[in-house]
Amino acid sequence: MTQNLSHRTRVGLLRAELKKRKLTGFFVPRADEFQGEYVPAYAERLCWLTNFRGSAGVAIVTLKKAAIFVDGRYVIQVRQQVDEKIFQPFHLIEEPPAQWIAKNLKKGDRLGFDPWLVTVEQAKRLREACAGVGALFVAVDTNPIDAVWKDQPARPTSALETQPTQFAGLTAAQKIKDIRKAMGGNDAVVFTQADSVAWLLNLRGFDVPHTPVVPAYAILPASGKLTLFIDPAKVTPDVAAHLKKIATVQPMAGIGAALKALGKAKARVLIDPAWSPERIRELLARAKADIATGPDPVTLPKARKNRIEQEGARNAQRRDGVAVSRFLRWLEQAAPKGGLTELDVAAKLRSFRDETGELKDLSFATIAAAGPHAAIPHYHVTEESNRPLGRGEIFLIDSGGQYIDGTTDITRTVIVGEPTPEMKDRFTRVLKGMIGLSMIRFPKGTCGSQIDVLARQHLWQAGLDFDHGTGHGVGAYLSVHEGPARINKTDRTTLEPGMILSNEPGYYRQDEYGIRIENLIMVQEAQAIAGGDRPMLGFETLTLAPIDRRLIAAALLSEAERNWLNAYHARVLKEVGDHLGGEELDWLKKACAAV
Repeated sequence: MTQNLSHRTRVGLLRAELKKRKLTGFFVPRADEFQGEYVPAYAERLCWLTNFRGSAGVAIVTLKKAAIFVDGRYVIQVRQQVDEKIFQPFHLIEEPPAQWIAKNLKKGDRLGFDPWLVTVEQAKRLREACAGVGALFVAVDTNPIDAVWKDQPARPTSALETQPTQFAGLTAAQKIKDIRKAMGGNDAVVFTQADSVAWLLNLRGFDVPHTPVVPAYAILPASGKLTLFIDPAKVTPDVAAHLKKIATVQPMAGIGAALKALGKAKARVLIDPAWSPERIRELLARAKADIATGPDPVTLPKARKNRIEQEGARNAQRRDGVAVSRFLRWLEQAAPKGGLTELDVAAKLRSFRDETGELKDLSFATIAAAGPHAAIPHYHVTEESNRPLGRGEIFLIDSGGQYIDGTTDITRTVIVGEPTPEMKDRFTRVLKGMIGLSMIRFPKGTCGSQIDVLARQHLWQAGLDFDHGTGHGVGAYLSVHEGPARINKTDRTTLEPGMILSNEPGYYRQDEYGIRIENLIMVQEAQAIAGGDRPMLGFETLTLAPIDRRLIAAALLSEAERNWLNAYHARVLKEVGDHLGGEELDWLKKACAAV
């Protein structure tokens, strides 16, 4: 058993295994074979090795050194969870692994990697970094961590379910027909993202926590049936009947032979290098297939929610808003009395969502962060870190639900007791940014990086900023973090009608408090303006729950911002209030009073 071994011992075991394999080091991403944000327990290799529990990161372990790389969301968390005497932390973007390789490897070194867990693009970049110092980036046939992780969990075997057309909006047959039109003359497409397979085939799976994707690969030829590669035990009779006319099912192990057959047929095969495992490319190359590279053709149609998915999102957000509003009332009354911990509060919010009778799962592990923990953007509460809510402290709760008609994600920041003037100033600057993004009209062809400044400008004016993106895409009863569109400083994906994104600026004062306000918004055609000569887009706000007025410095709001906030709260009162009564409705009326 290895579960009780120290992380120093685990690193020692890995190094001993590397010596056996004549490797100088090993590259350890937090990833499974499908490159999802959330992974099953067996794929938590990075956590097992390092104790880092974030959703993104990589480590490099050599025979003498070890480094771990995380993005801006986790720069505080990594130092709290990882032993810095073993692993030296680096910023994933500012000091990337390729840079570390150039400084720490030498000629003749062999850095191993698992080609099922590393994408084509990653492999190319890291291979070039190794070559730059005369080292090799070596694909391994079996993962050395699996060899030393003696109590590694088994692979899950949850049964699949179909996603009814009444919620999907299109049949799987119609989606396949549409995707074939976007194949660009290629003979076949290999799909390796679990959410792409789930969306295309109107299936949902339950192997991955909080994310009902289908952990499978699929090959779609230009004509004929799609082939789905998955454990056949997961395919129920209902799912088999659903797939009968559109797909054949093979075990995951059959993907190699299928790729070899494509090569034998001299097929031109499309893969997405940003997401496809390097092993898929290797197998196609060995088979002498004509490899085409380009974006996964499902990504954009999946992001552009159809009319039925849009209405499902509205229904899910309204239902979730009722649960969150009930929770906020309870929290406002219970927190000042003392005795509540972060875990208590997370469990209570879960209970309100459960009471809807529609909750399938949370959409991610709730971030329930009291006081200084709120300064960690993606804080994860554990029994060890569980902190009581204190008077005069900020409490941040970022949570979401999975419903059959939609996926939700909402953050609310509240005060327990009385806020300081600084807290109100920072909260209001964050709120102004969130409102500015909510109100914007923009021409077609605009991308997220062109409007990201709207969420940051009022913080910048005070010499402040936040180190995460402003917004991410959200799926339709799929991944809570969905591509390709984002709102951040660099994204170049065009925003299109039907895309659902988060709007979540924040501010974090290390070791003191953190603030984030998050609504989900959907891109829509904007109403024409008299005299306007270009078609415009805008955002429809989907999330419905009050924003803590006690933290607002009203004097900092412009008239337009105040009008937006009051209109938003009036809408919350109408749409959520229709489902409340008695003391809960009385509280909501006060929470939504005009500023």
